[in-house]
Amino acid sequence: MRVASKTIYDVVKYNLGKASEEMNSSNRIVSSGKRISDLSDDPVGLTQSLKIKSALSGLDQVGRNISIGKSWLASSESAFSHVQELISDAKALSVQMASGTTGAAQRASASLTVQNILEEIVSLANTEVGGRYIFSGSKTDTAPFSSDGTTYYGNDEPFAVKIGRDTTVQVGRDGEEVFGTIFTTLSDLRDDLNSGNVAGILASLTGLTSHFNEMSNNISDIGSKMNRMEIKENIFQGLKIVNTDRLSAIEDADIAEAIIDLKEKELAYQAALASSSKVMQLSLVDYLK
Repeated sequence: MRVASKTIYDVVKYNLGKASEEMNSSNRIVSSGKRISDLSDDPVGLTQSLKIKSALSGLDQVGRNISIGKSWLASSESAFSHVQELISDAKALSVQMASGTTGAAQRASASLTVQNILEEIVSLANTEVGGRYIFSGSKTDTAPFSSDGTTYYGNDEPFAVKIGRDTTVQVGRDGEEVFGTIFTTLSDLRDDLNSGNVAGILASLTGLTSHFNEMSNNISDIGSKMNRMEIKENIFQGLKIVNTDRLSAIEDADIAEAIIDLKEKELAYQAALASSSKVMQLSLVDYLK
C-alpha cells in the first residue's frame, strides 16, 4: 500500500518535534540545575517541594521575628542597666544631702543634679530601635513619654513577637509601669532638696532602693527571654537546614547525569534529522515553513 507523502511528512514532523522537545527539556535541567520546573515534570515532587517552600518561608519569618526580638531585648537591657546606674547615683547623693551639716546651697546644687538624672532616665525611657519605641506598649510608633516624664502616650499592651506557631514573647514593655514611679520619686527628691526637707530626702532612699531592685529584676527577666530566643533560634536553624536539604533532594538534578542525558538527546535529534532528510530526499526546512 502506498503511503501518502503528507502522512510521511506528518510522521517526520512529529518525530523531529518530539526529539527537539526532549532535547530542550534536558537542556533546561542542565541550565537551571533543577529537575522540576513545572507540574508535568513530577506532580508528586512538585507538591512536596511547594509544601517545603511554605515551611521554609514560615521559618524565615520566625527567624526575622527572633532577630527583632533579640535586638529589642538587648536595647532594653542596656537602658535598664543605665537607669540602674543613675538610680545608684541618686541614692548616693541623697545620703550625702540628708546630713544635718549640708547647707541649702549644696542641696540646691544637688537638686539640679537630680533634675539631670530625671531627664536622662526620661531619654532612656524613650529608647527606640529601628524607629520603633520599645517602652510604648503596642504603640511602637509613638514616643512613650513627654520631655519631663509627666505624660505617658503609650499603652499597657507590651509589644510581642511570634517565635512559634502558638508561641509569643513580650519584648517591649509598658513604660508607665516601669518608669512612672521612678519619675515620681525623683521629682519628689528634687523638690525636697530645693525645700531642704530632710525627712523627704531620707524617705526617697526607700523608693530609690526599690527602683534599683526592680531594675535588677527587669534585667534578669530579659536574660531569661534572651536565652529562650537563642534556644528557639538554634531549633529553627536546624529545621531550616533539614528542610533545605529535603528540598534540594526533591528539586535538584544530578548535573553529571543531566549532561550525559542532554548529549544523548542531542545525538538522537541529530540522527533523527539526518535520517528524515534522507527519507524525504528534500529540504525539511522548506516543507515545514
